[in-house]
Amino acid sequence: MFAVMGITGNVGGAVADTLLQHGKKVRGIVRDTSKARTWQEKGVEIATSDYDDHLITAFSGVSGVFVMIPPNLVPQPGFPDSIVRIAAIKKALLAAKPPKAVLLSSWGSEKSSGLGLIAANRIFEQELGDTGVPSAFLRPAWFMENLVYSLSAARSTGNYFSMYQPLERPYAMVATKDVGRIGAQTLLQHWQGNRVFEISGPVSYSSNDAAAALGAAIGRPVTAVAVPRDRWVETLARNGMPADRSGAYIEMVDSLNSGWIDFGVPGAEQTKGTVDLVTTVKALAAKSD
Repeated sequence: MFAVMGITGNVGGAVADTLLQHGKKVRGIVRDTSKARTWQEKGVEIATSDYDDHLITAFSGVSGVFVMIPPNLVPQPGFPDSIVRIAAIKKALLAAKPPKAVLLSSWGSEKSSGLGLIAANRIFEQELGDTGVPSAFLRPAWFMENLVYSLSAARSTGNYFSMYQPLERPYAMVATKDVGRIGAQTLLQHWQGNRVFEISGPVSYSSNDAAAALGAAIGRPVTAVAVPRDRWVETLARNGMPADRSGAYIEMVDSLNSGWIDFGVPGAEQTKGTVDLVTTVKALAAKSD
């Protein structure tokens, strides 16, 4: 049996699905059991833990664990919520000592500055890298599924308003299904010590490519429009991100645009997914219809 955190989300769900396809038993770790009924119908054992000591029990008696913390787009300074969750995970790993762990991090986590939101993943890696449990840290690129937030504007205006610039610059993206599949396949392996995986999609994509994918998904032409840098705070505020809490997100985007956050860390295992951007965005559009 394998324990999987975040099973009701995209990556954790893909991890669980892949393990089930391989005939493995799965224990899904959730905070709210009402959201896990579909998984129970698939034969998944459900364990409840809100980053508390129940996590120790959930991590016990298994062949491996998939570990993650939920993303927070508007963190408080210093990432206090993430730090509390990371501490709970570390406590559980040290107490339960599962044979191995696969942990969802992010590209750029090796950097000591200029990370913005990704700084929480750096803390995650630093705190959980010395548990003594053989650990594989997954560092995926920008999730293709983030384009779901651009579907409404694309449908109503025919534009993809992008902060990822210049518009023609390609950068790595990856589908969460690929990240979950690679995570599950890694759990089925045996290794000692720590590993790092840099995970990208089959090719890199630009904002112009993202606009084309949105257009293919909604059946109308979509044009990429660069949001001026001096309007980012205002634009994010209009979309629900408070002006006094958008700094971490903006720092992350700046670092992606400059190339500060990228792949190529010495010693990392390079892994490519197979799901392309158009396929992913078409699936997002179909769900939102």
